[in-house]
Amino acid sequence: MDIKIESSWKEHLKEEFEKPYFTDLTSFVKAEYTTQKIYPPGKLIFNAFEKCPFDKVKVVILGQDPYHEPGQAHGLCFSVPDGISLPPSLQNIFKEIKNDLEIPVPKSGNLERWAEQGVFLLNATLTVRAHQAGSHQKKGWETFTDNVIRMLADSGEHLVFLLWGAYAQRKGELINTNKHLVLSSVHPSPLSAHRGFFGNHQFSKANEYLFAYGKKPINW
Repeated sequence: MDIKIESSWKEHLKEEFEKPYFTDLTSFVKAEYTTQKIYPPGKLIFNAFEKCPFDKVKVVILGQDPYHEPGQAHGLCFSVPDGISLPPSLQNIFKEIKNDLEIPVPKSGNLERWAEQGVFLLNATLTVRAHQAGSHQKKGWETFTDNVIRMLADSGEHLVFLLWGAYAQRKGELINTNKHLVLSSVHPSPLSAHRGFFGNHQFSKANEYLFAYGKKPINW
C-alpha cells in the first residue's frame, strides 16, 4: 500500500503498511473522512512522522487522541497551530518547563520547533471525529503506533520516552529500560497535574540524559 509519509519512516514501516489490519484501518479512515468531519486534516495525519524523521528521533512524547475541536489538531500530540489558544494540558506543560528550566511560557502552542529538534510527538490514535473524543480508538491505530514505539525502542539508541498518564505508561511495556530512559508521571491535565506532573523536572532530566550520551539537548 502506498502511504504518503516521510521517506525514512516509509522504509521502516513498509511491511506494516501491507498487513491486513492496516488495510482495514485505511478503509475505515477513508470512509470516515468521506462521511464525517474528521481531525486532523487528512494531509496532516502523519505530520509527527514528517516533522521528525526516524533517525532524528531523540525524545518520544506519547499522547492519546488528536484534539477534536476545530482548528486544534495538526498531527502532533499536545501541539496546536499558531494562533490557536493553548489547551489546558499544554498550558501545564509550559508551566512545568518554566519551573524546571526557567524558560518563559511561549505565546504559541505550535510544537513543530520541538519536532524539528528530534522530539517525536506521537498520538496513539492518529484521527478522531469532530467533538467525539476516542471515536477512532480500537480501529487499528493502536496496533500501528505500538509497533512504531516498539520499532524505535528496538532500533534506537539512548532515546528518552516521556509517558504521562496511565494510558501512556502502559506503553512502557514495549520499551527496554536498560537501553533507554523512560520517565513517567501523571498526565498534565488540570485534573491530575498537581498530583505529580508539576515538579517532575522531566525536561531537564531528558536533556541531562541526552547530553550524557553525546546528543544535543532539546531547546524546550
